[in-house]
Amino acid sequence: MSELKKGSRKLLNAWAFYDWANSVYPLTITSSIFPIFYSALFASEIKRVEAFGNEFKSTALITFVTAFTFLVVAVMSPILSGIADYVGNKKNFLKFFCYVGSAGCIGLYWFDISPERIHISLLFYFMGLIGYWGSLVYYNSYLPDIAFPEQQDSISAKGFSMGYLGSVLLLIINLVMVMTQDTGEAKMQMMRYSFITVGLWWVIFSQYSFYWLPKGVSSGHKVTRAIVFNGFKELRNVWKSLLQNLRLKRYLYAFFVFSMAVQTIMLVAVYFGEEEIAWGGDSEKTSGLIVSILVIQLVAILGAFLTSRASERFGNIKTLIFINFMWVMLCVYAYFMQTPLQFYIAAGFVGLVMGGVQSLARSTYSKFLPDTEDTTSYFSFFDVAEKIGIVIGMVIYGIIDQITGSMRNAILFLVVFFLMGIVLLFRVPKTSV
Repeated sequence: MSELKKGSRKLLNAWAFYDWANSVYPLTITSSIFPIFYSALFASEIKRVEAFGNEFKSTALITFVTAFTFLVVAVMSPILSGIADYVGNKKNFLKFFCYVGSAGCIGLYWFDISPERIHISLLFYFMGLIGYWGSLVYYNSYLPDIAFPEQQDSISAKGFSMGYLGSVLLLIINLVMVMTQDTGEAKMQMMRYSFITVGLWWVIFSQYSFYWLPKGVSSGHKVTRAIVFNGFKELRNVWKSLLQNLRLKRYLYAFFVFSMAVQTIMLVAVYFGEEEIAWGGDSEKTSGLIVSILVIQLVAILGAFLTSRASERFGNIKTLIFINFMWVMLCVYAYFMQTPLQFYIAAGFVGLVMGGVQSLARSTYSKFLPDTEDTTSYFSFFDVAEKIGIVIGMVIYGIIDQITGSMRNAILFLVVFFLMGIVLLFRVPKTSV
């Protein structure tokens, strides 16, 4: 097989198609069916669970486990990216995390909160989460390798759009599977089957991307003990280069802060809707939450497109500032919302800004990079900054939820991070300094 040239349509489409493959994980597992399934496992109004020798509020436990997973990813990805750069096989690492994540999704079929099975159940959840986020550092690092700067905004948006379409298609199939059942037990069984479909979808459709994406810049080197921690050295070198690039450094500060809040909201949104919204019954709750997620995903396609067009006219930074203002308003609105209709309205606006901020944040960083062939190290730094931010955001959210017993207080606190992000974005220079 001959290697495709940088900027070729087939190569760009092959890269974007991985979004089609892996986006079913965050939609079904992170955002919709698994949170509903997890909440349904608890029969009492006061949802408590024993794990790791302590008693947790159910939503706080899953928040803390998620935060721990991101901490592991943040520590692990520099080591693995250093090996990938040294040996020149980033595609193999992308495959590895894809397969680990797919296996974790399939393992969720056996998820149970009983004391004897809660820990193995959380391990499967951990595998899915680490597989998805671990693969993204390698996937994102391909962007400057396969696309020229003028192509990066549009192909990044196309990747997210394909991801939204693919994940919505599978979610509709899963929704039909669940909602056509007559009993609660049958619905739960269909949810378990949906976790298997996510794992299979992810591993099967990713093969197209794996076939066409380049292996990496081969160095001919073998993995030795001496280079295991080379990734941390590379991150240190990236940090030193950032000190000479004021625009990129200040953008990363801003991204670290606002991404902390954005990712936290995306990870806990359905748990919030399940617990804080006054649904008419379990059937309305299940269908309402899934419909809300569908609304978010479909509107996010429009959001990614509009954001790409806005960035062309007003610039990336100004567009990001406006999106962060919208997030501030949404957090305040979420604190007061009570009814399903209010939740649907919030879902529409969340979709609009979610698609925009994710796509534009990635492409802005890519455009601000200096001329370098070592893109994996720079995107590893980007990835580590994002993951540490998520750890901080999720831990703060979980602590507030655990102590106050209300997710409303936690969601309102995220306004602070969005406001800080806006201030920091205003400080990003218009040109490299």
